[in-house]
Amino acid sequence: MENINWAELPFGYFKADYNVRAYFKNGRWSELEASTDENITMHIAATCLHYGQQAFEGLKAYRGKDGKIRMFRLEENAKRMTHSANGIKMQPVPENLFMDACIKAVKMNEKFVPPYGTGASLYLRPLLIGTGGQVGVKPADEYTFLVFVSPVGPYFKTGFKPVKIQLVRDFDRAAPLGTGTYKVGGNYAASLQASVRSQEEGFASVLFLDAKEKKYIDEAGPANFFVIKDGEYVTPKSHSILRSITNMSLRELAADMGLNVVERSIAVEELANFDEAGACGTAAVITPIGEIFDREKKISYKFGQEGVAGKVSTELYNRLLGIQLGELEDKFGWTTIVE
Repeated sequence: MENINWAELPFGYFKADYNVRAYFKNGRWSELEASTDENITMHIAATCLHYGQQAFEGLKAYRGKDGKIRMFRLEENAKRMTHSANGIKMQPVPENLFMDACIKAVKMNEKFVPPYGTGASLYLRPLLIGTGGQVGVKPADEYTFLVFVSPVGPYFKTGFKPVKIQLVRDFDRAAPLGTGTYKVGGNYAASLQASVRSQEEGFASVLFLDAKEKKYIDEAGPANFFVIKDGEYVTPKSHSILRSITNMSLRELAADMGLNVVERSIAVEELANFDEAGACGTAAVITPIGEIFDREKKISYKFGQEGVAGKVSTELYNRLLGIQLGELEDKFGWTTIVE
């Protein structure tokens, strides 16, 4: 294996040795198999290509302070993929098969798990696609499930430092009763125009409002959103927001720290009242937000001291990462040690 500069890894694709696959055909799932091929062969009428029957997950494995490899909240990723599969009428992957595939993928690519202290981790991408051919609009009768891995660095080059993001009204990520709560590719495709434009205009990411009324905060691009003030951790409640496993974990940690955890609608105008803001998700864990710029109204909402992450966000980040790296006791039972 070539020498890898672990500390300089981007958040991107890096070829590992193996991926793991299983197939649903004739009413049953196959056994897991390992592959060295980075390509998939499928029918030209596969439903993933024509009707968006595709769901994916993202999770990480970490090399701990004790040298052990820990996967974070694996069971929750399995549950969420089932939720997504049911949402767009795909054959769900049995949760035991999902977890076995992830563990197998980590074991077979153990040399790509970055060393402790480098700031890098092994990212896992479980993928479920409809591979059975259909011309009419209906679910496939065959599916492919696979897991590939890639060592990655921080999602944002700035690491754990405040970023500026742009609030937009002229694009929607998902409809109120649409697919927003499922981790499917269509939601990300719908976000690309706004996300790319925001980056071209100098912002790290984009913040979407609810599609119905354009009054309330929804998602922060590829991540959930939260704000903090006066001992409260507040995060949007919406039918079109993805169920973030990181946000779920932060809510539990916030409660454990004595904060009052609130899930409710957050009006845009309320942003002026909060001390801290952040985006959270598997890729970045927490990205502190220093400024939110309302593109239409030309208003900026600023949080805390410029260039410095807020005190509560920092404590939440350190506690969550400490559990992932084996530095702190996992009293919640969130990690799976890969033996």
